[in-house]
Amino acid sequence: MPTETTTAAQTGTAEALRKIRDRFPTLSFREFRGDTTLTVPADQLTAVMRYAKEACGFDMLLCVSAVDHLPESPRFEVHYTITQAETGAILLVRCVAENDSDPVVPSMTGLWRSANWLEREQYDLMGIRFEGHPDLRRIMMWEEYPYHPLRKDFPVAGVSLESENGVFTEKAPTDGAPFTTTPSGRTAAEREPRSRG
Repeated sequence: MPTETTTAAQTGTAEALRKIRDRFPTLSFREFRGDTTLTVPADQLTAVMRYAKEACGFDMLLCVSAVDHLPESPRFEVHYTITQAETGAILLVRCVAENDSDPVVPSMTGLWRSANWLEREQYDLMGIRFEGHPDLRRIMMWEEYPYHPLRKDFPVAGVSLESENGVFTEKAPTDGAPFTTTPSGRTAAEREPRSRG
């Protein structure tokens, strides 16, 4: 039996989706297991997110994440999870980043303050630039670090690096580690570390 909170969240999401569909009829919507994902082109992202916040009550940005689809093109997507604090309604917003070699999407820092560090994390680890961000710099790696370690083309073992500022890193000792798999023609289940006994 659905709870009162669940019902409020479902009602809030349904009402918001109706309003967004009416306002932006060309956008793509996808429903999967009770979650709705809205796909928005980068050039419409700010307008759609502003409408979702101001007209539909999505007053909190919970998460900004990214996906690397290498070797496909377009390569990068940015995903936003926004919610209505009062009802618990959640909407997932997906935006394809422009330009595979220098991915860019608009910053949401003008709408939600929480976007600041969330966007900096994606910039640091995935190399996605957020146009209009007030302080877009690395948040985990040092500024001179030349790589984005969550991209698919970054080696799992890492890279050896010595930089001019004296920071030195060695490759991670992953040989035989519990999370590593052995490359082969076998299925993922057969390469799963637990399958080795």
